[in-house]
Amino acid sequence: MTIYSPRKTCVYADIKLATSDKVVNCIGDWTLKGVGNLEQRLTFFDWPDGSELIIDLNAIDSIDTAGAWFLQRAIHKLEEGGRVVKLQGQRPEQIALFKMIQLASTETSLQALPSKLNFLGKIGLSTWMHFQQVMGMLAFFGESAIAIFRSIAQPSRIRWSPILYNLQHAGFNALPIVGLLGFLMGIVIAYQGAEQLQRYGANIFIADLVGLSMLRELSPLLTAIIVAGRSGSAFTAQIGTMKVTEEIDALRTIGIAPMELLVLPKLLALVIALPLLTVYSDMMGVIGGMIMAKSQLGVGYAEFIDRFDDAVKLSSFMVGVGKAPVFAVIIAMVGCFQGFQVSNGADSVGRQTTVSVVQAIFVIIVADALFSVVFSWLKI
Repeated sequence: MTIYSPRKTCVYADIKLATSDKVVNCIGDWTLKGVGNLEQRLTFFDWPDGSELIIDLNAIDSIDTAGAWFLQRAIHKLEEGGRVVKLQGQRPEQIALFKMIQLASTETSLQALPSKLNFLGKIGLSTWMHFQQVMGMLAFFGESAIAIFRSIAQPSRIRWSPILYNLQHAGFNALPIVGLLGFLMGIVIAYQGAEQLQRYGANIFIADLVGLSMLRELSPLLTAIIVAGRSGSAFTAQIGTMKVTEEIDALRTIGIAPMELLVLPKLLALVIALPLLTVYSDMMGVIGGMIMAKSQLGVGYAEFIDRFDDAVKLSSFMVGVGKAPVFAVIIAMVGCFQGFQVSNGADSVGRQTTVSVVQAIFVIIVADALFSVVFSWLKI
């Protein structure tokens, strides 16, 4: 905002001593064009002595927020030195401008952090920042829920091409690593259990051990952790890079909601892909356990499958698969939310990507613990 005066006295902003010892006159163009040397002029100006000082604005040709901010900062420094500063000769529009600048300066000073914090201050600051993160996450989750309901009400808004693209990258392309780790986990569990079962002649119960541990707990949890590290980090990096390059602002400018284009396709694709990946990991884990059971305990494939069919109920399988959509929502929400938190350049992309993976894995494990408590309470 620029406020002009009908007269023109000086091209550049300047200050001069008036005839009175207590009065300083501001003259010239106190706008962005005219304040080039003003900071140096104010810093080295020989302010008159005395506890009171009057700054006269009558001779100012024009003033905008830049000039008002320079003057407000000079007044603030004088007041910090114990001086009482009064303004005179202000026009009504200038009074409104200075009130706006003072309000902004007050808010900035309230938000500014002290240079040094004690131990309690650091704890309070950390708690407040985490609280803000949680509130931001809840707001983001609510916004996503609204976008989902809007898409359900108007199916034509659903963008199927991004969903299929994310389904391929987050689901199909993850099959090798998920299958390999599931297979190896089945081998590890069977190998560790074989020695103990062999002592008691309970070789056949290796099917119970492998089946229940893989289907109920390990496959859903490990698959979610792999996808959080692989796809959740990719979500954060993609959205964060788009934010740094201002592509997200460009989307908003042309009327495309980033939530519908960037978040919902990732969320829907992961909700579809993660249960399927969990089932695939179940199969590979059981195959690994069967191979190790045959080599270590001499339990044939047919015997293993017969015992597996008796020991593992459908409810155990459904418990594991039922966790997967919840884990998928956690991964997608955390990944996309942290992507939108990127700011101040490329360094922030890497930092938020790391935060995304750590937070997603932490929340997944917490959710898995809650599932265990609830299923135990329900006796499932």
